[in-house]
Amino acid sequence: MVEIPSTSTLLSFRAAARHLSFLQAANDRNVTPGAISRQIQGLEDLLGTRLFNRHHKRVELTAQGRDYLAEITTPLDHLAAATARIQGEGDSGALSICAYPTFAIRWLLPRWGRFYDRHPDVDLRLTTSLNPVDFAAGDYDLAIQVLAQDANPPSLRHHEFMPVRTFPVCSPALAAAIEKPGDLAAQTLIHNGPRPTDWRRWLTTAGLPTLNGARELRFESLNLAIQAAIEGIGVAIGIDALFGEEIEQGRLVRLFHIERRSAHPFQIVYPDGKATDPRLIAFRDWLLEEAGA
Repeated sequence: MVEIPSTSTLLSFRAAARHLSFLQAANDRNVTPGAISRQIQGLEDLLGTRLFNRHHKRVELTAQGRDYLAEITTPLDHLAAATARIQGEGDSGALSICAYPTFAIRWLLPRWGRFYDRHPDVDLRLTTSLNPVDFAAGDYDLAIQVLAQDANPPSLRHHEFMPVRTFPVCSPALAAAIEKPGDLAAQTLIHNGPRPTDWRRWLTTAGLPTLNGARELRFESLNLAIQAAIEGIGVAIGIDALFGEEIEQGRLVRLFHIERRSAHPFQIVYPDGKATDPRLIAFRDWLLEEAGA
């Protein structure tokens, strides 16, 4: 039987991952930094892998740490939301946001502190999910979704704030053997569950709609697919808004100059009835500003 970490340990890990600081996580959890460190060490021992790289006065998530954070965030947030509803605290004043796991980990959380620096009085509650948000249920105030540019959902407002541009990426070592799109026929093509058609659509854009890789691998998340590409397992489809850092650092190489711009960009979506909420306006405007930057 698989041993499941305690909720306290998972909450401590999530706090440390979001702050990238055991000290700030300890302040959030009202415990000592030593207690956070021991919980993280115990979790790493249980999982058999390192979740953080420790540096002087700071920590950073490993690839396994980022993936684990993405996996546990949704169930923890669902537990918190369910508890709040039972306790009658669902209207506690926090702005409730829903976003895709990869978007939250790769784009939103690295910028999270900048919003709090500007709006320290606005409390945010983030949940990650791959499913469309049902605003009628009243669980969320705002969602970040991939939505058609010409979509007109009833009783909802939406703002396009970031395009989705896709292109092949791989490790530098693998890129040395790939000169033209046709060379992909000799490579392993890596697919991901949430965006299963990205390869076929990009290949169509590149004029190779019938090309197949020598092997086809499928992973359940975009994070795992990209990590597999970083490790040199094959070629994946990247999204520039989410994986630009890996390209800048040289961990990934963008292949060719051909990109496909999706007709379904990232959009900010919220109900008409929330349009005058000053907390939502502050967060919406901050998202648009960050995307513009």
